[in-house]
Amino acid sequence: MNAKEEKEIAGRLNPKPAGEDSEPRVPTDLRQALAAAPRAKAQWRDLTPIARRDFISWIESAKQPETRRRRIEKACSMLAAGKRRPCCYSIVSFDLYTALAATPRAKAQWSDLTPVERRDFISWMDSAKQPEAHRNRIEKACVMLAAGKRRP
Repeated sequence: MNAKEEKEIAGRLNPKPAGEDSEPRVPTDLRQALAAAPRAKAQWRDLTPIARRDFISWIESAKQPETRRRRIEKACSMLAAGKRRPCCYSIVSFDLYTALAATPRAKAQWSDLTPVERRDFISWMDSAKQPEAHRNRIEKACVMLAAGKRRP
């Protein structure tokens, strides 16, 4: 592989240079709630951009306005208590994210899964003891998802 091909592949895997647009946009309602809760706001500032993105994603995944309101309240109370991640929120590893991006059918199926089904897949992949087994499970999950399976 020549340098041009390596650069092209790197550009597809990481389209934005490091540091560019790494800070997530905070929704107005969450920003107002954090402004009213100084301890939560201080903890929010101490989070990594990825942890902030997880909280925002968890809040924005609510389908009902009342659920969103409750999640914002809960996020503020969790942050004030020192929590760094939202409760019961499955974290998609970068390896899984990359594998899904490379497999459009698997990515489409992943988008259609319920949170419980996603959590089942993530738990199954994360329960692998060896890094190689974890990578193999990610590959197998993409094959299963592309075939339309909803559970590991």
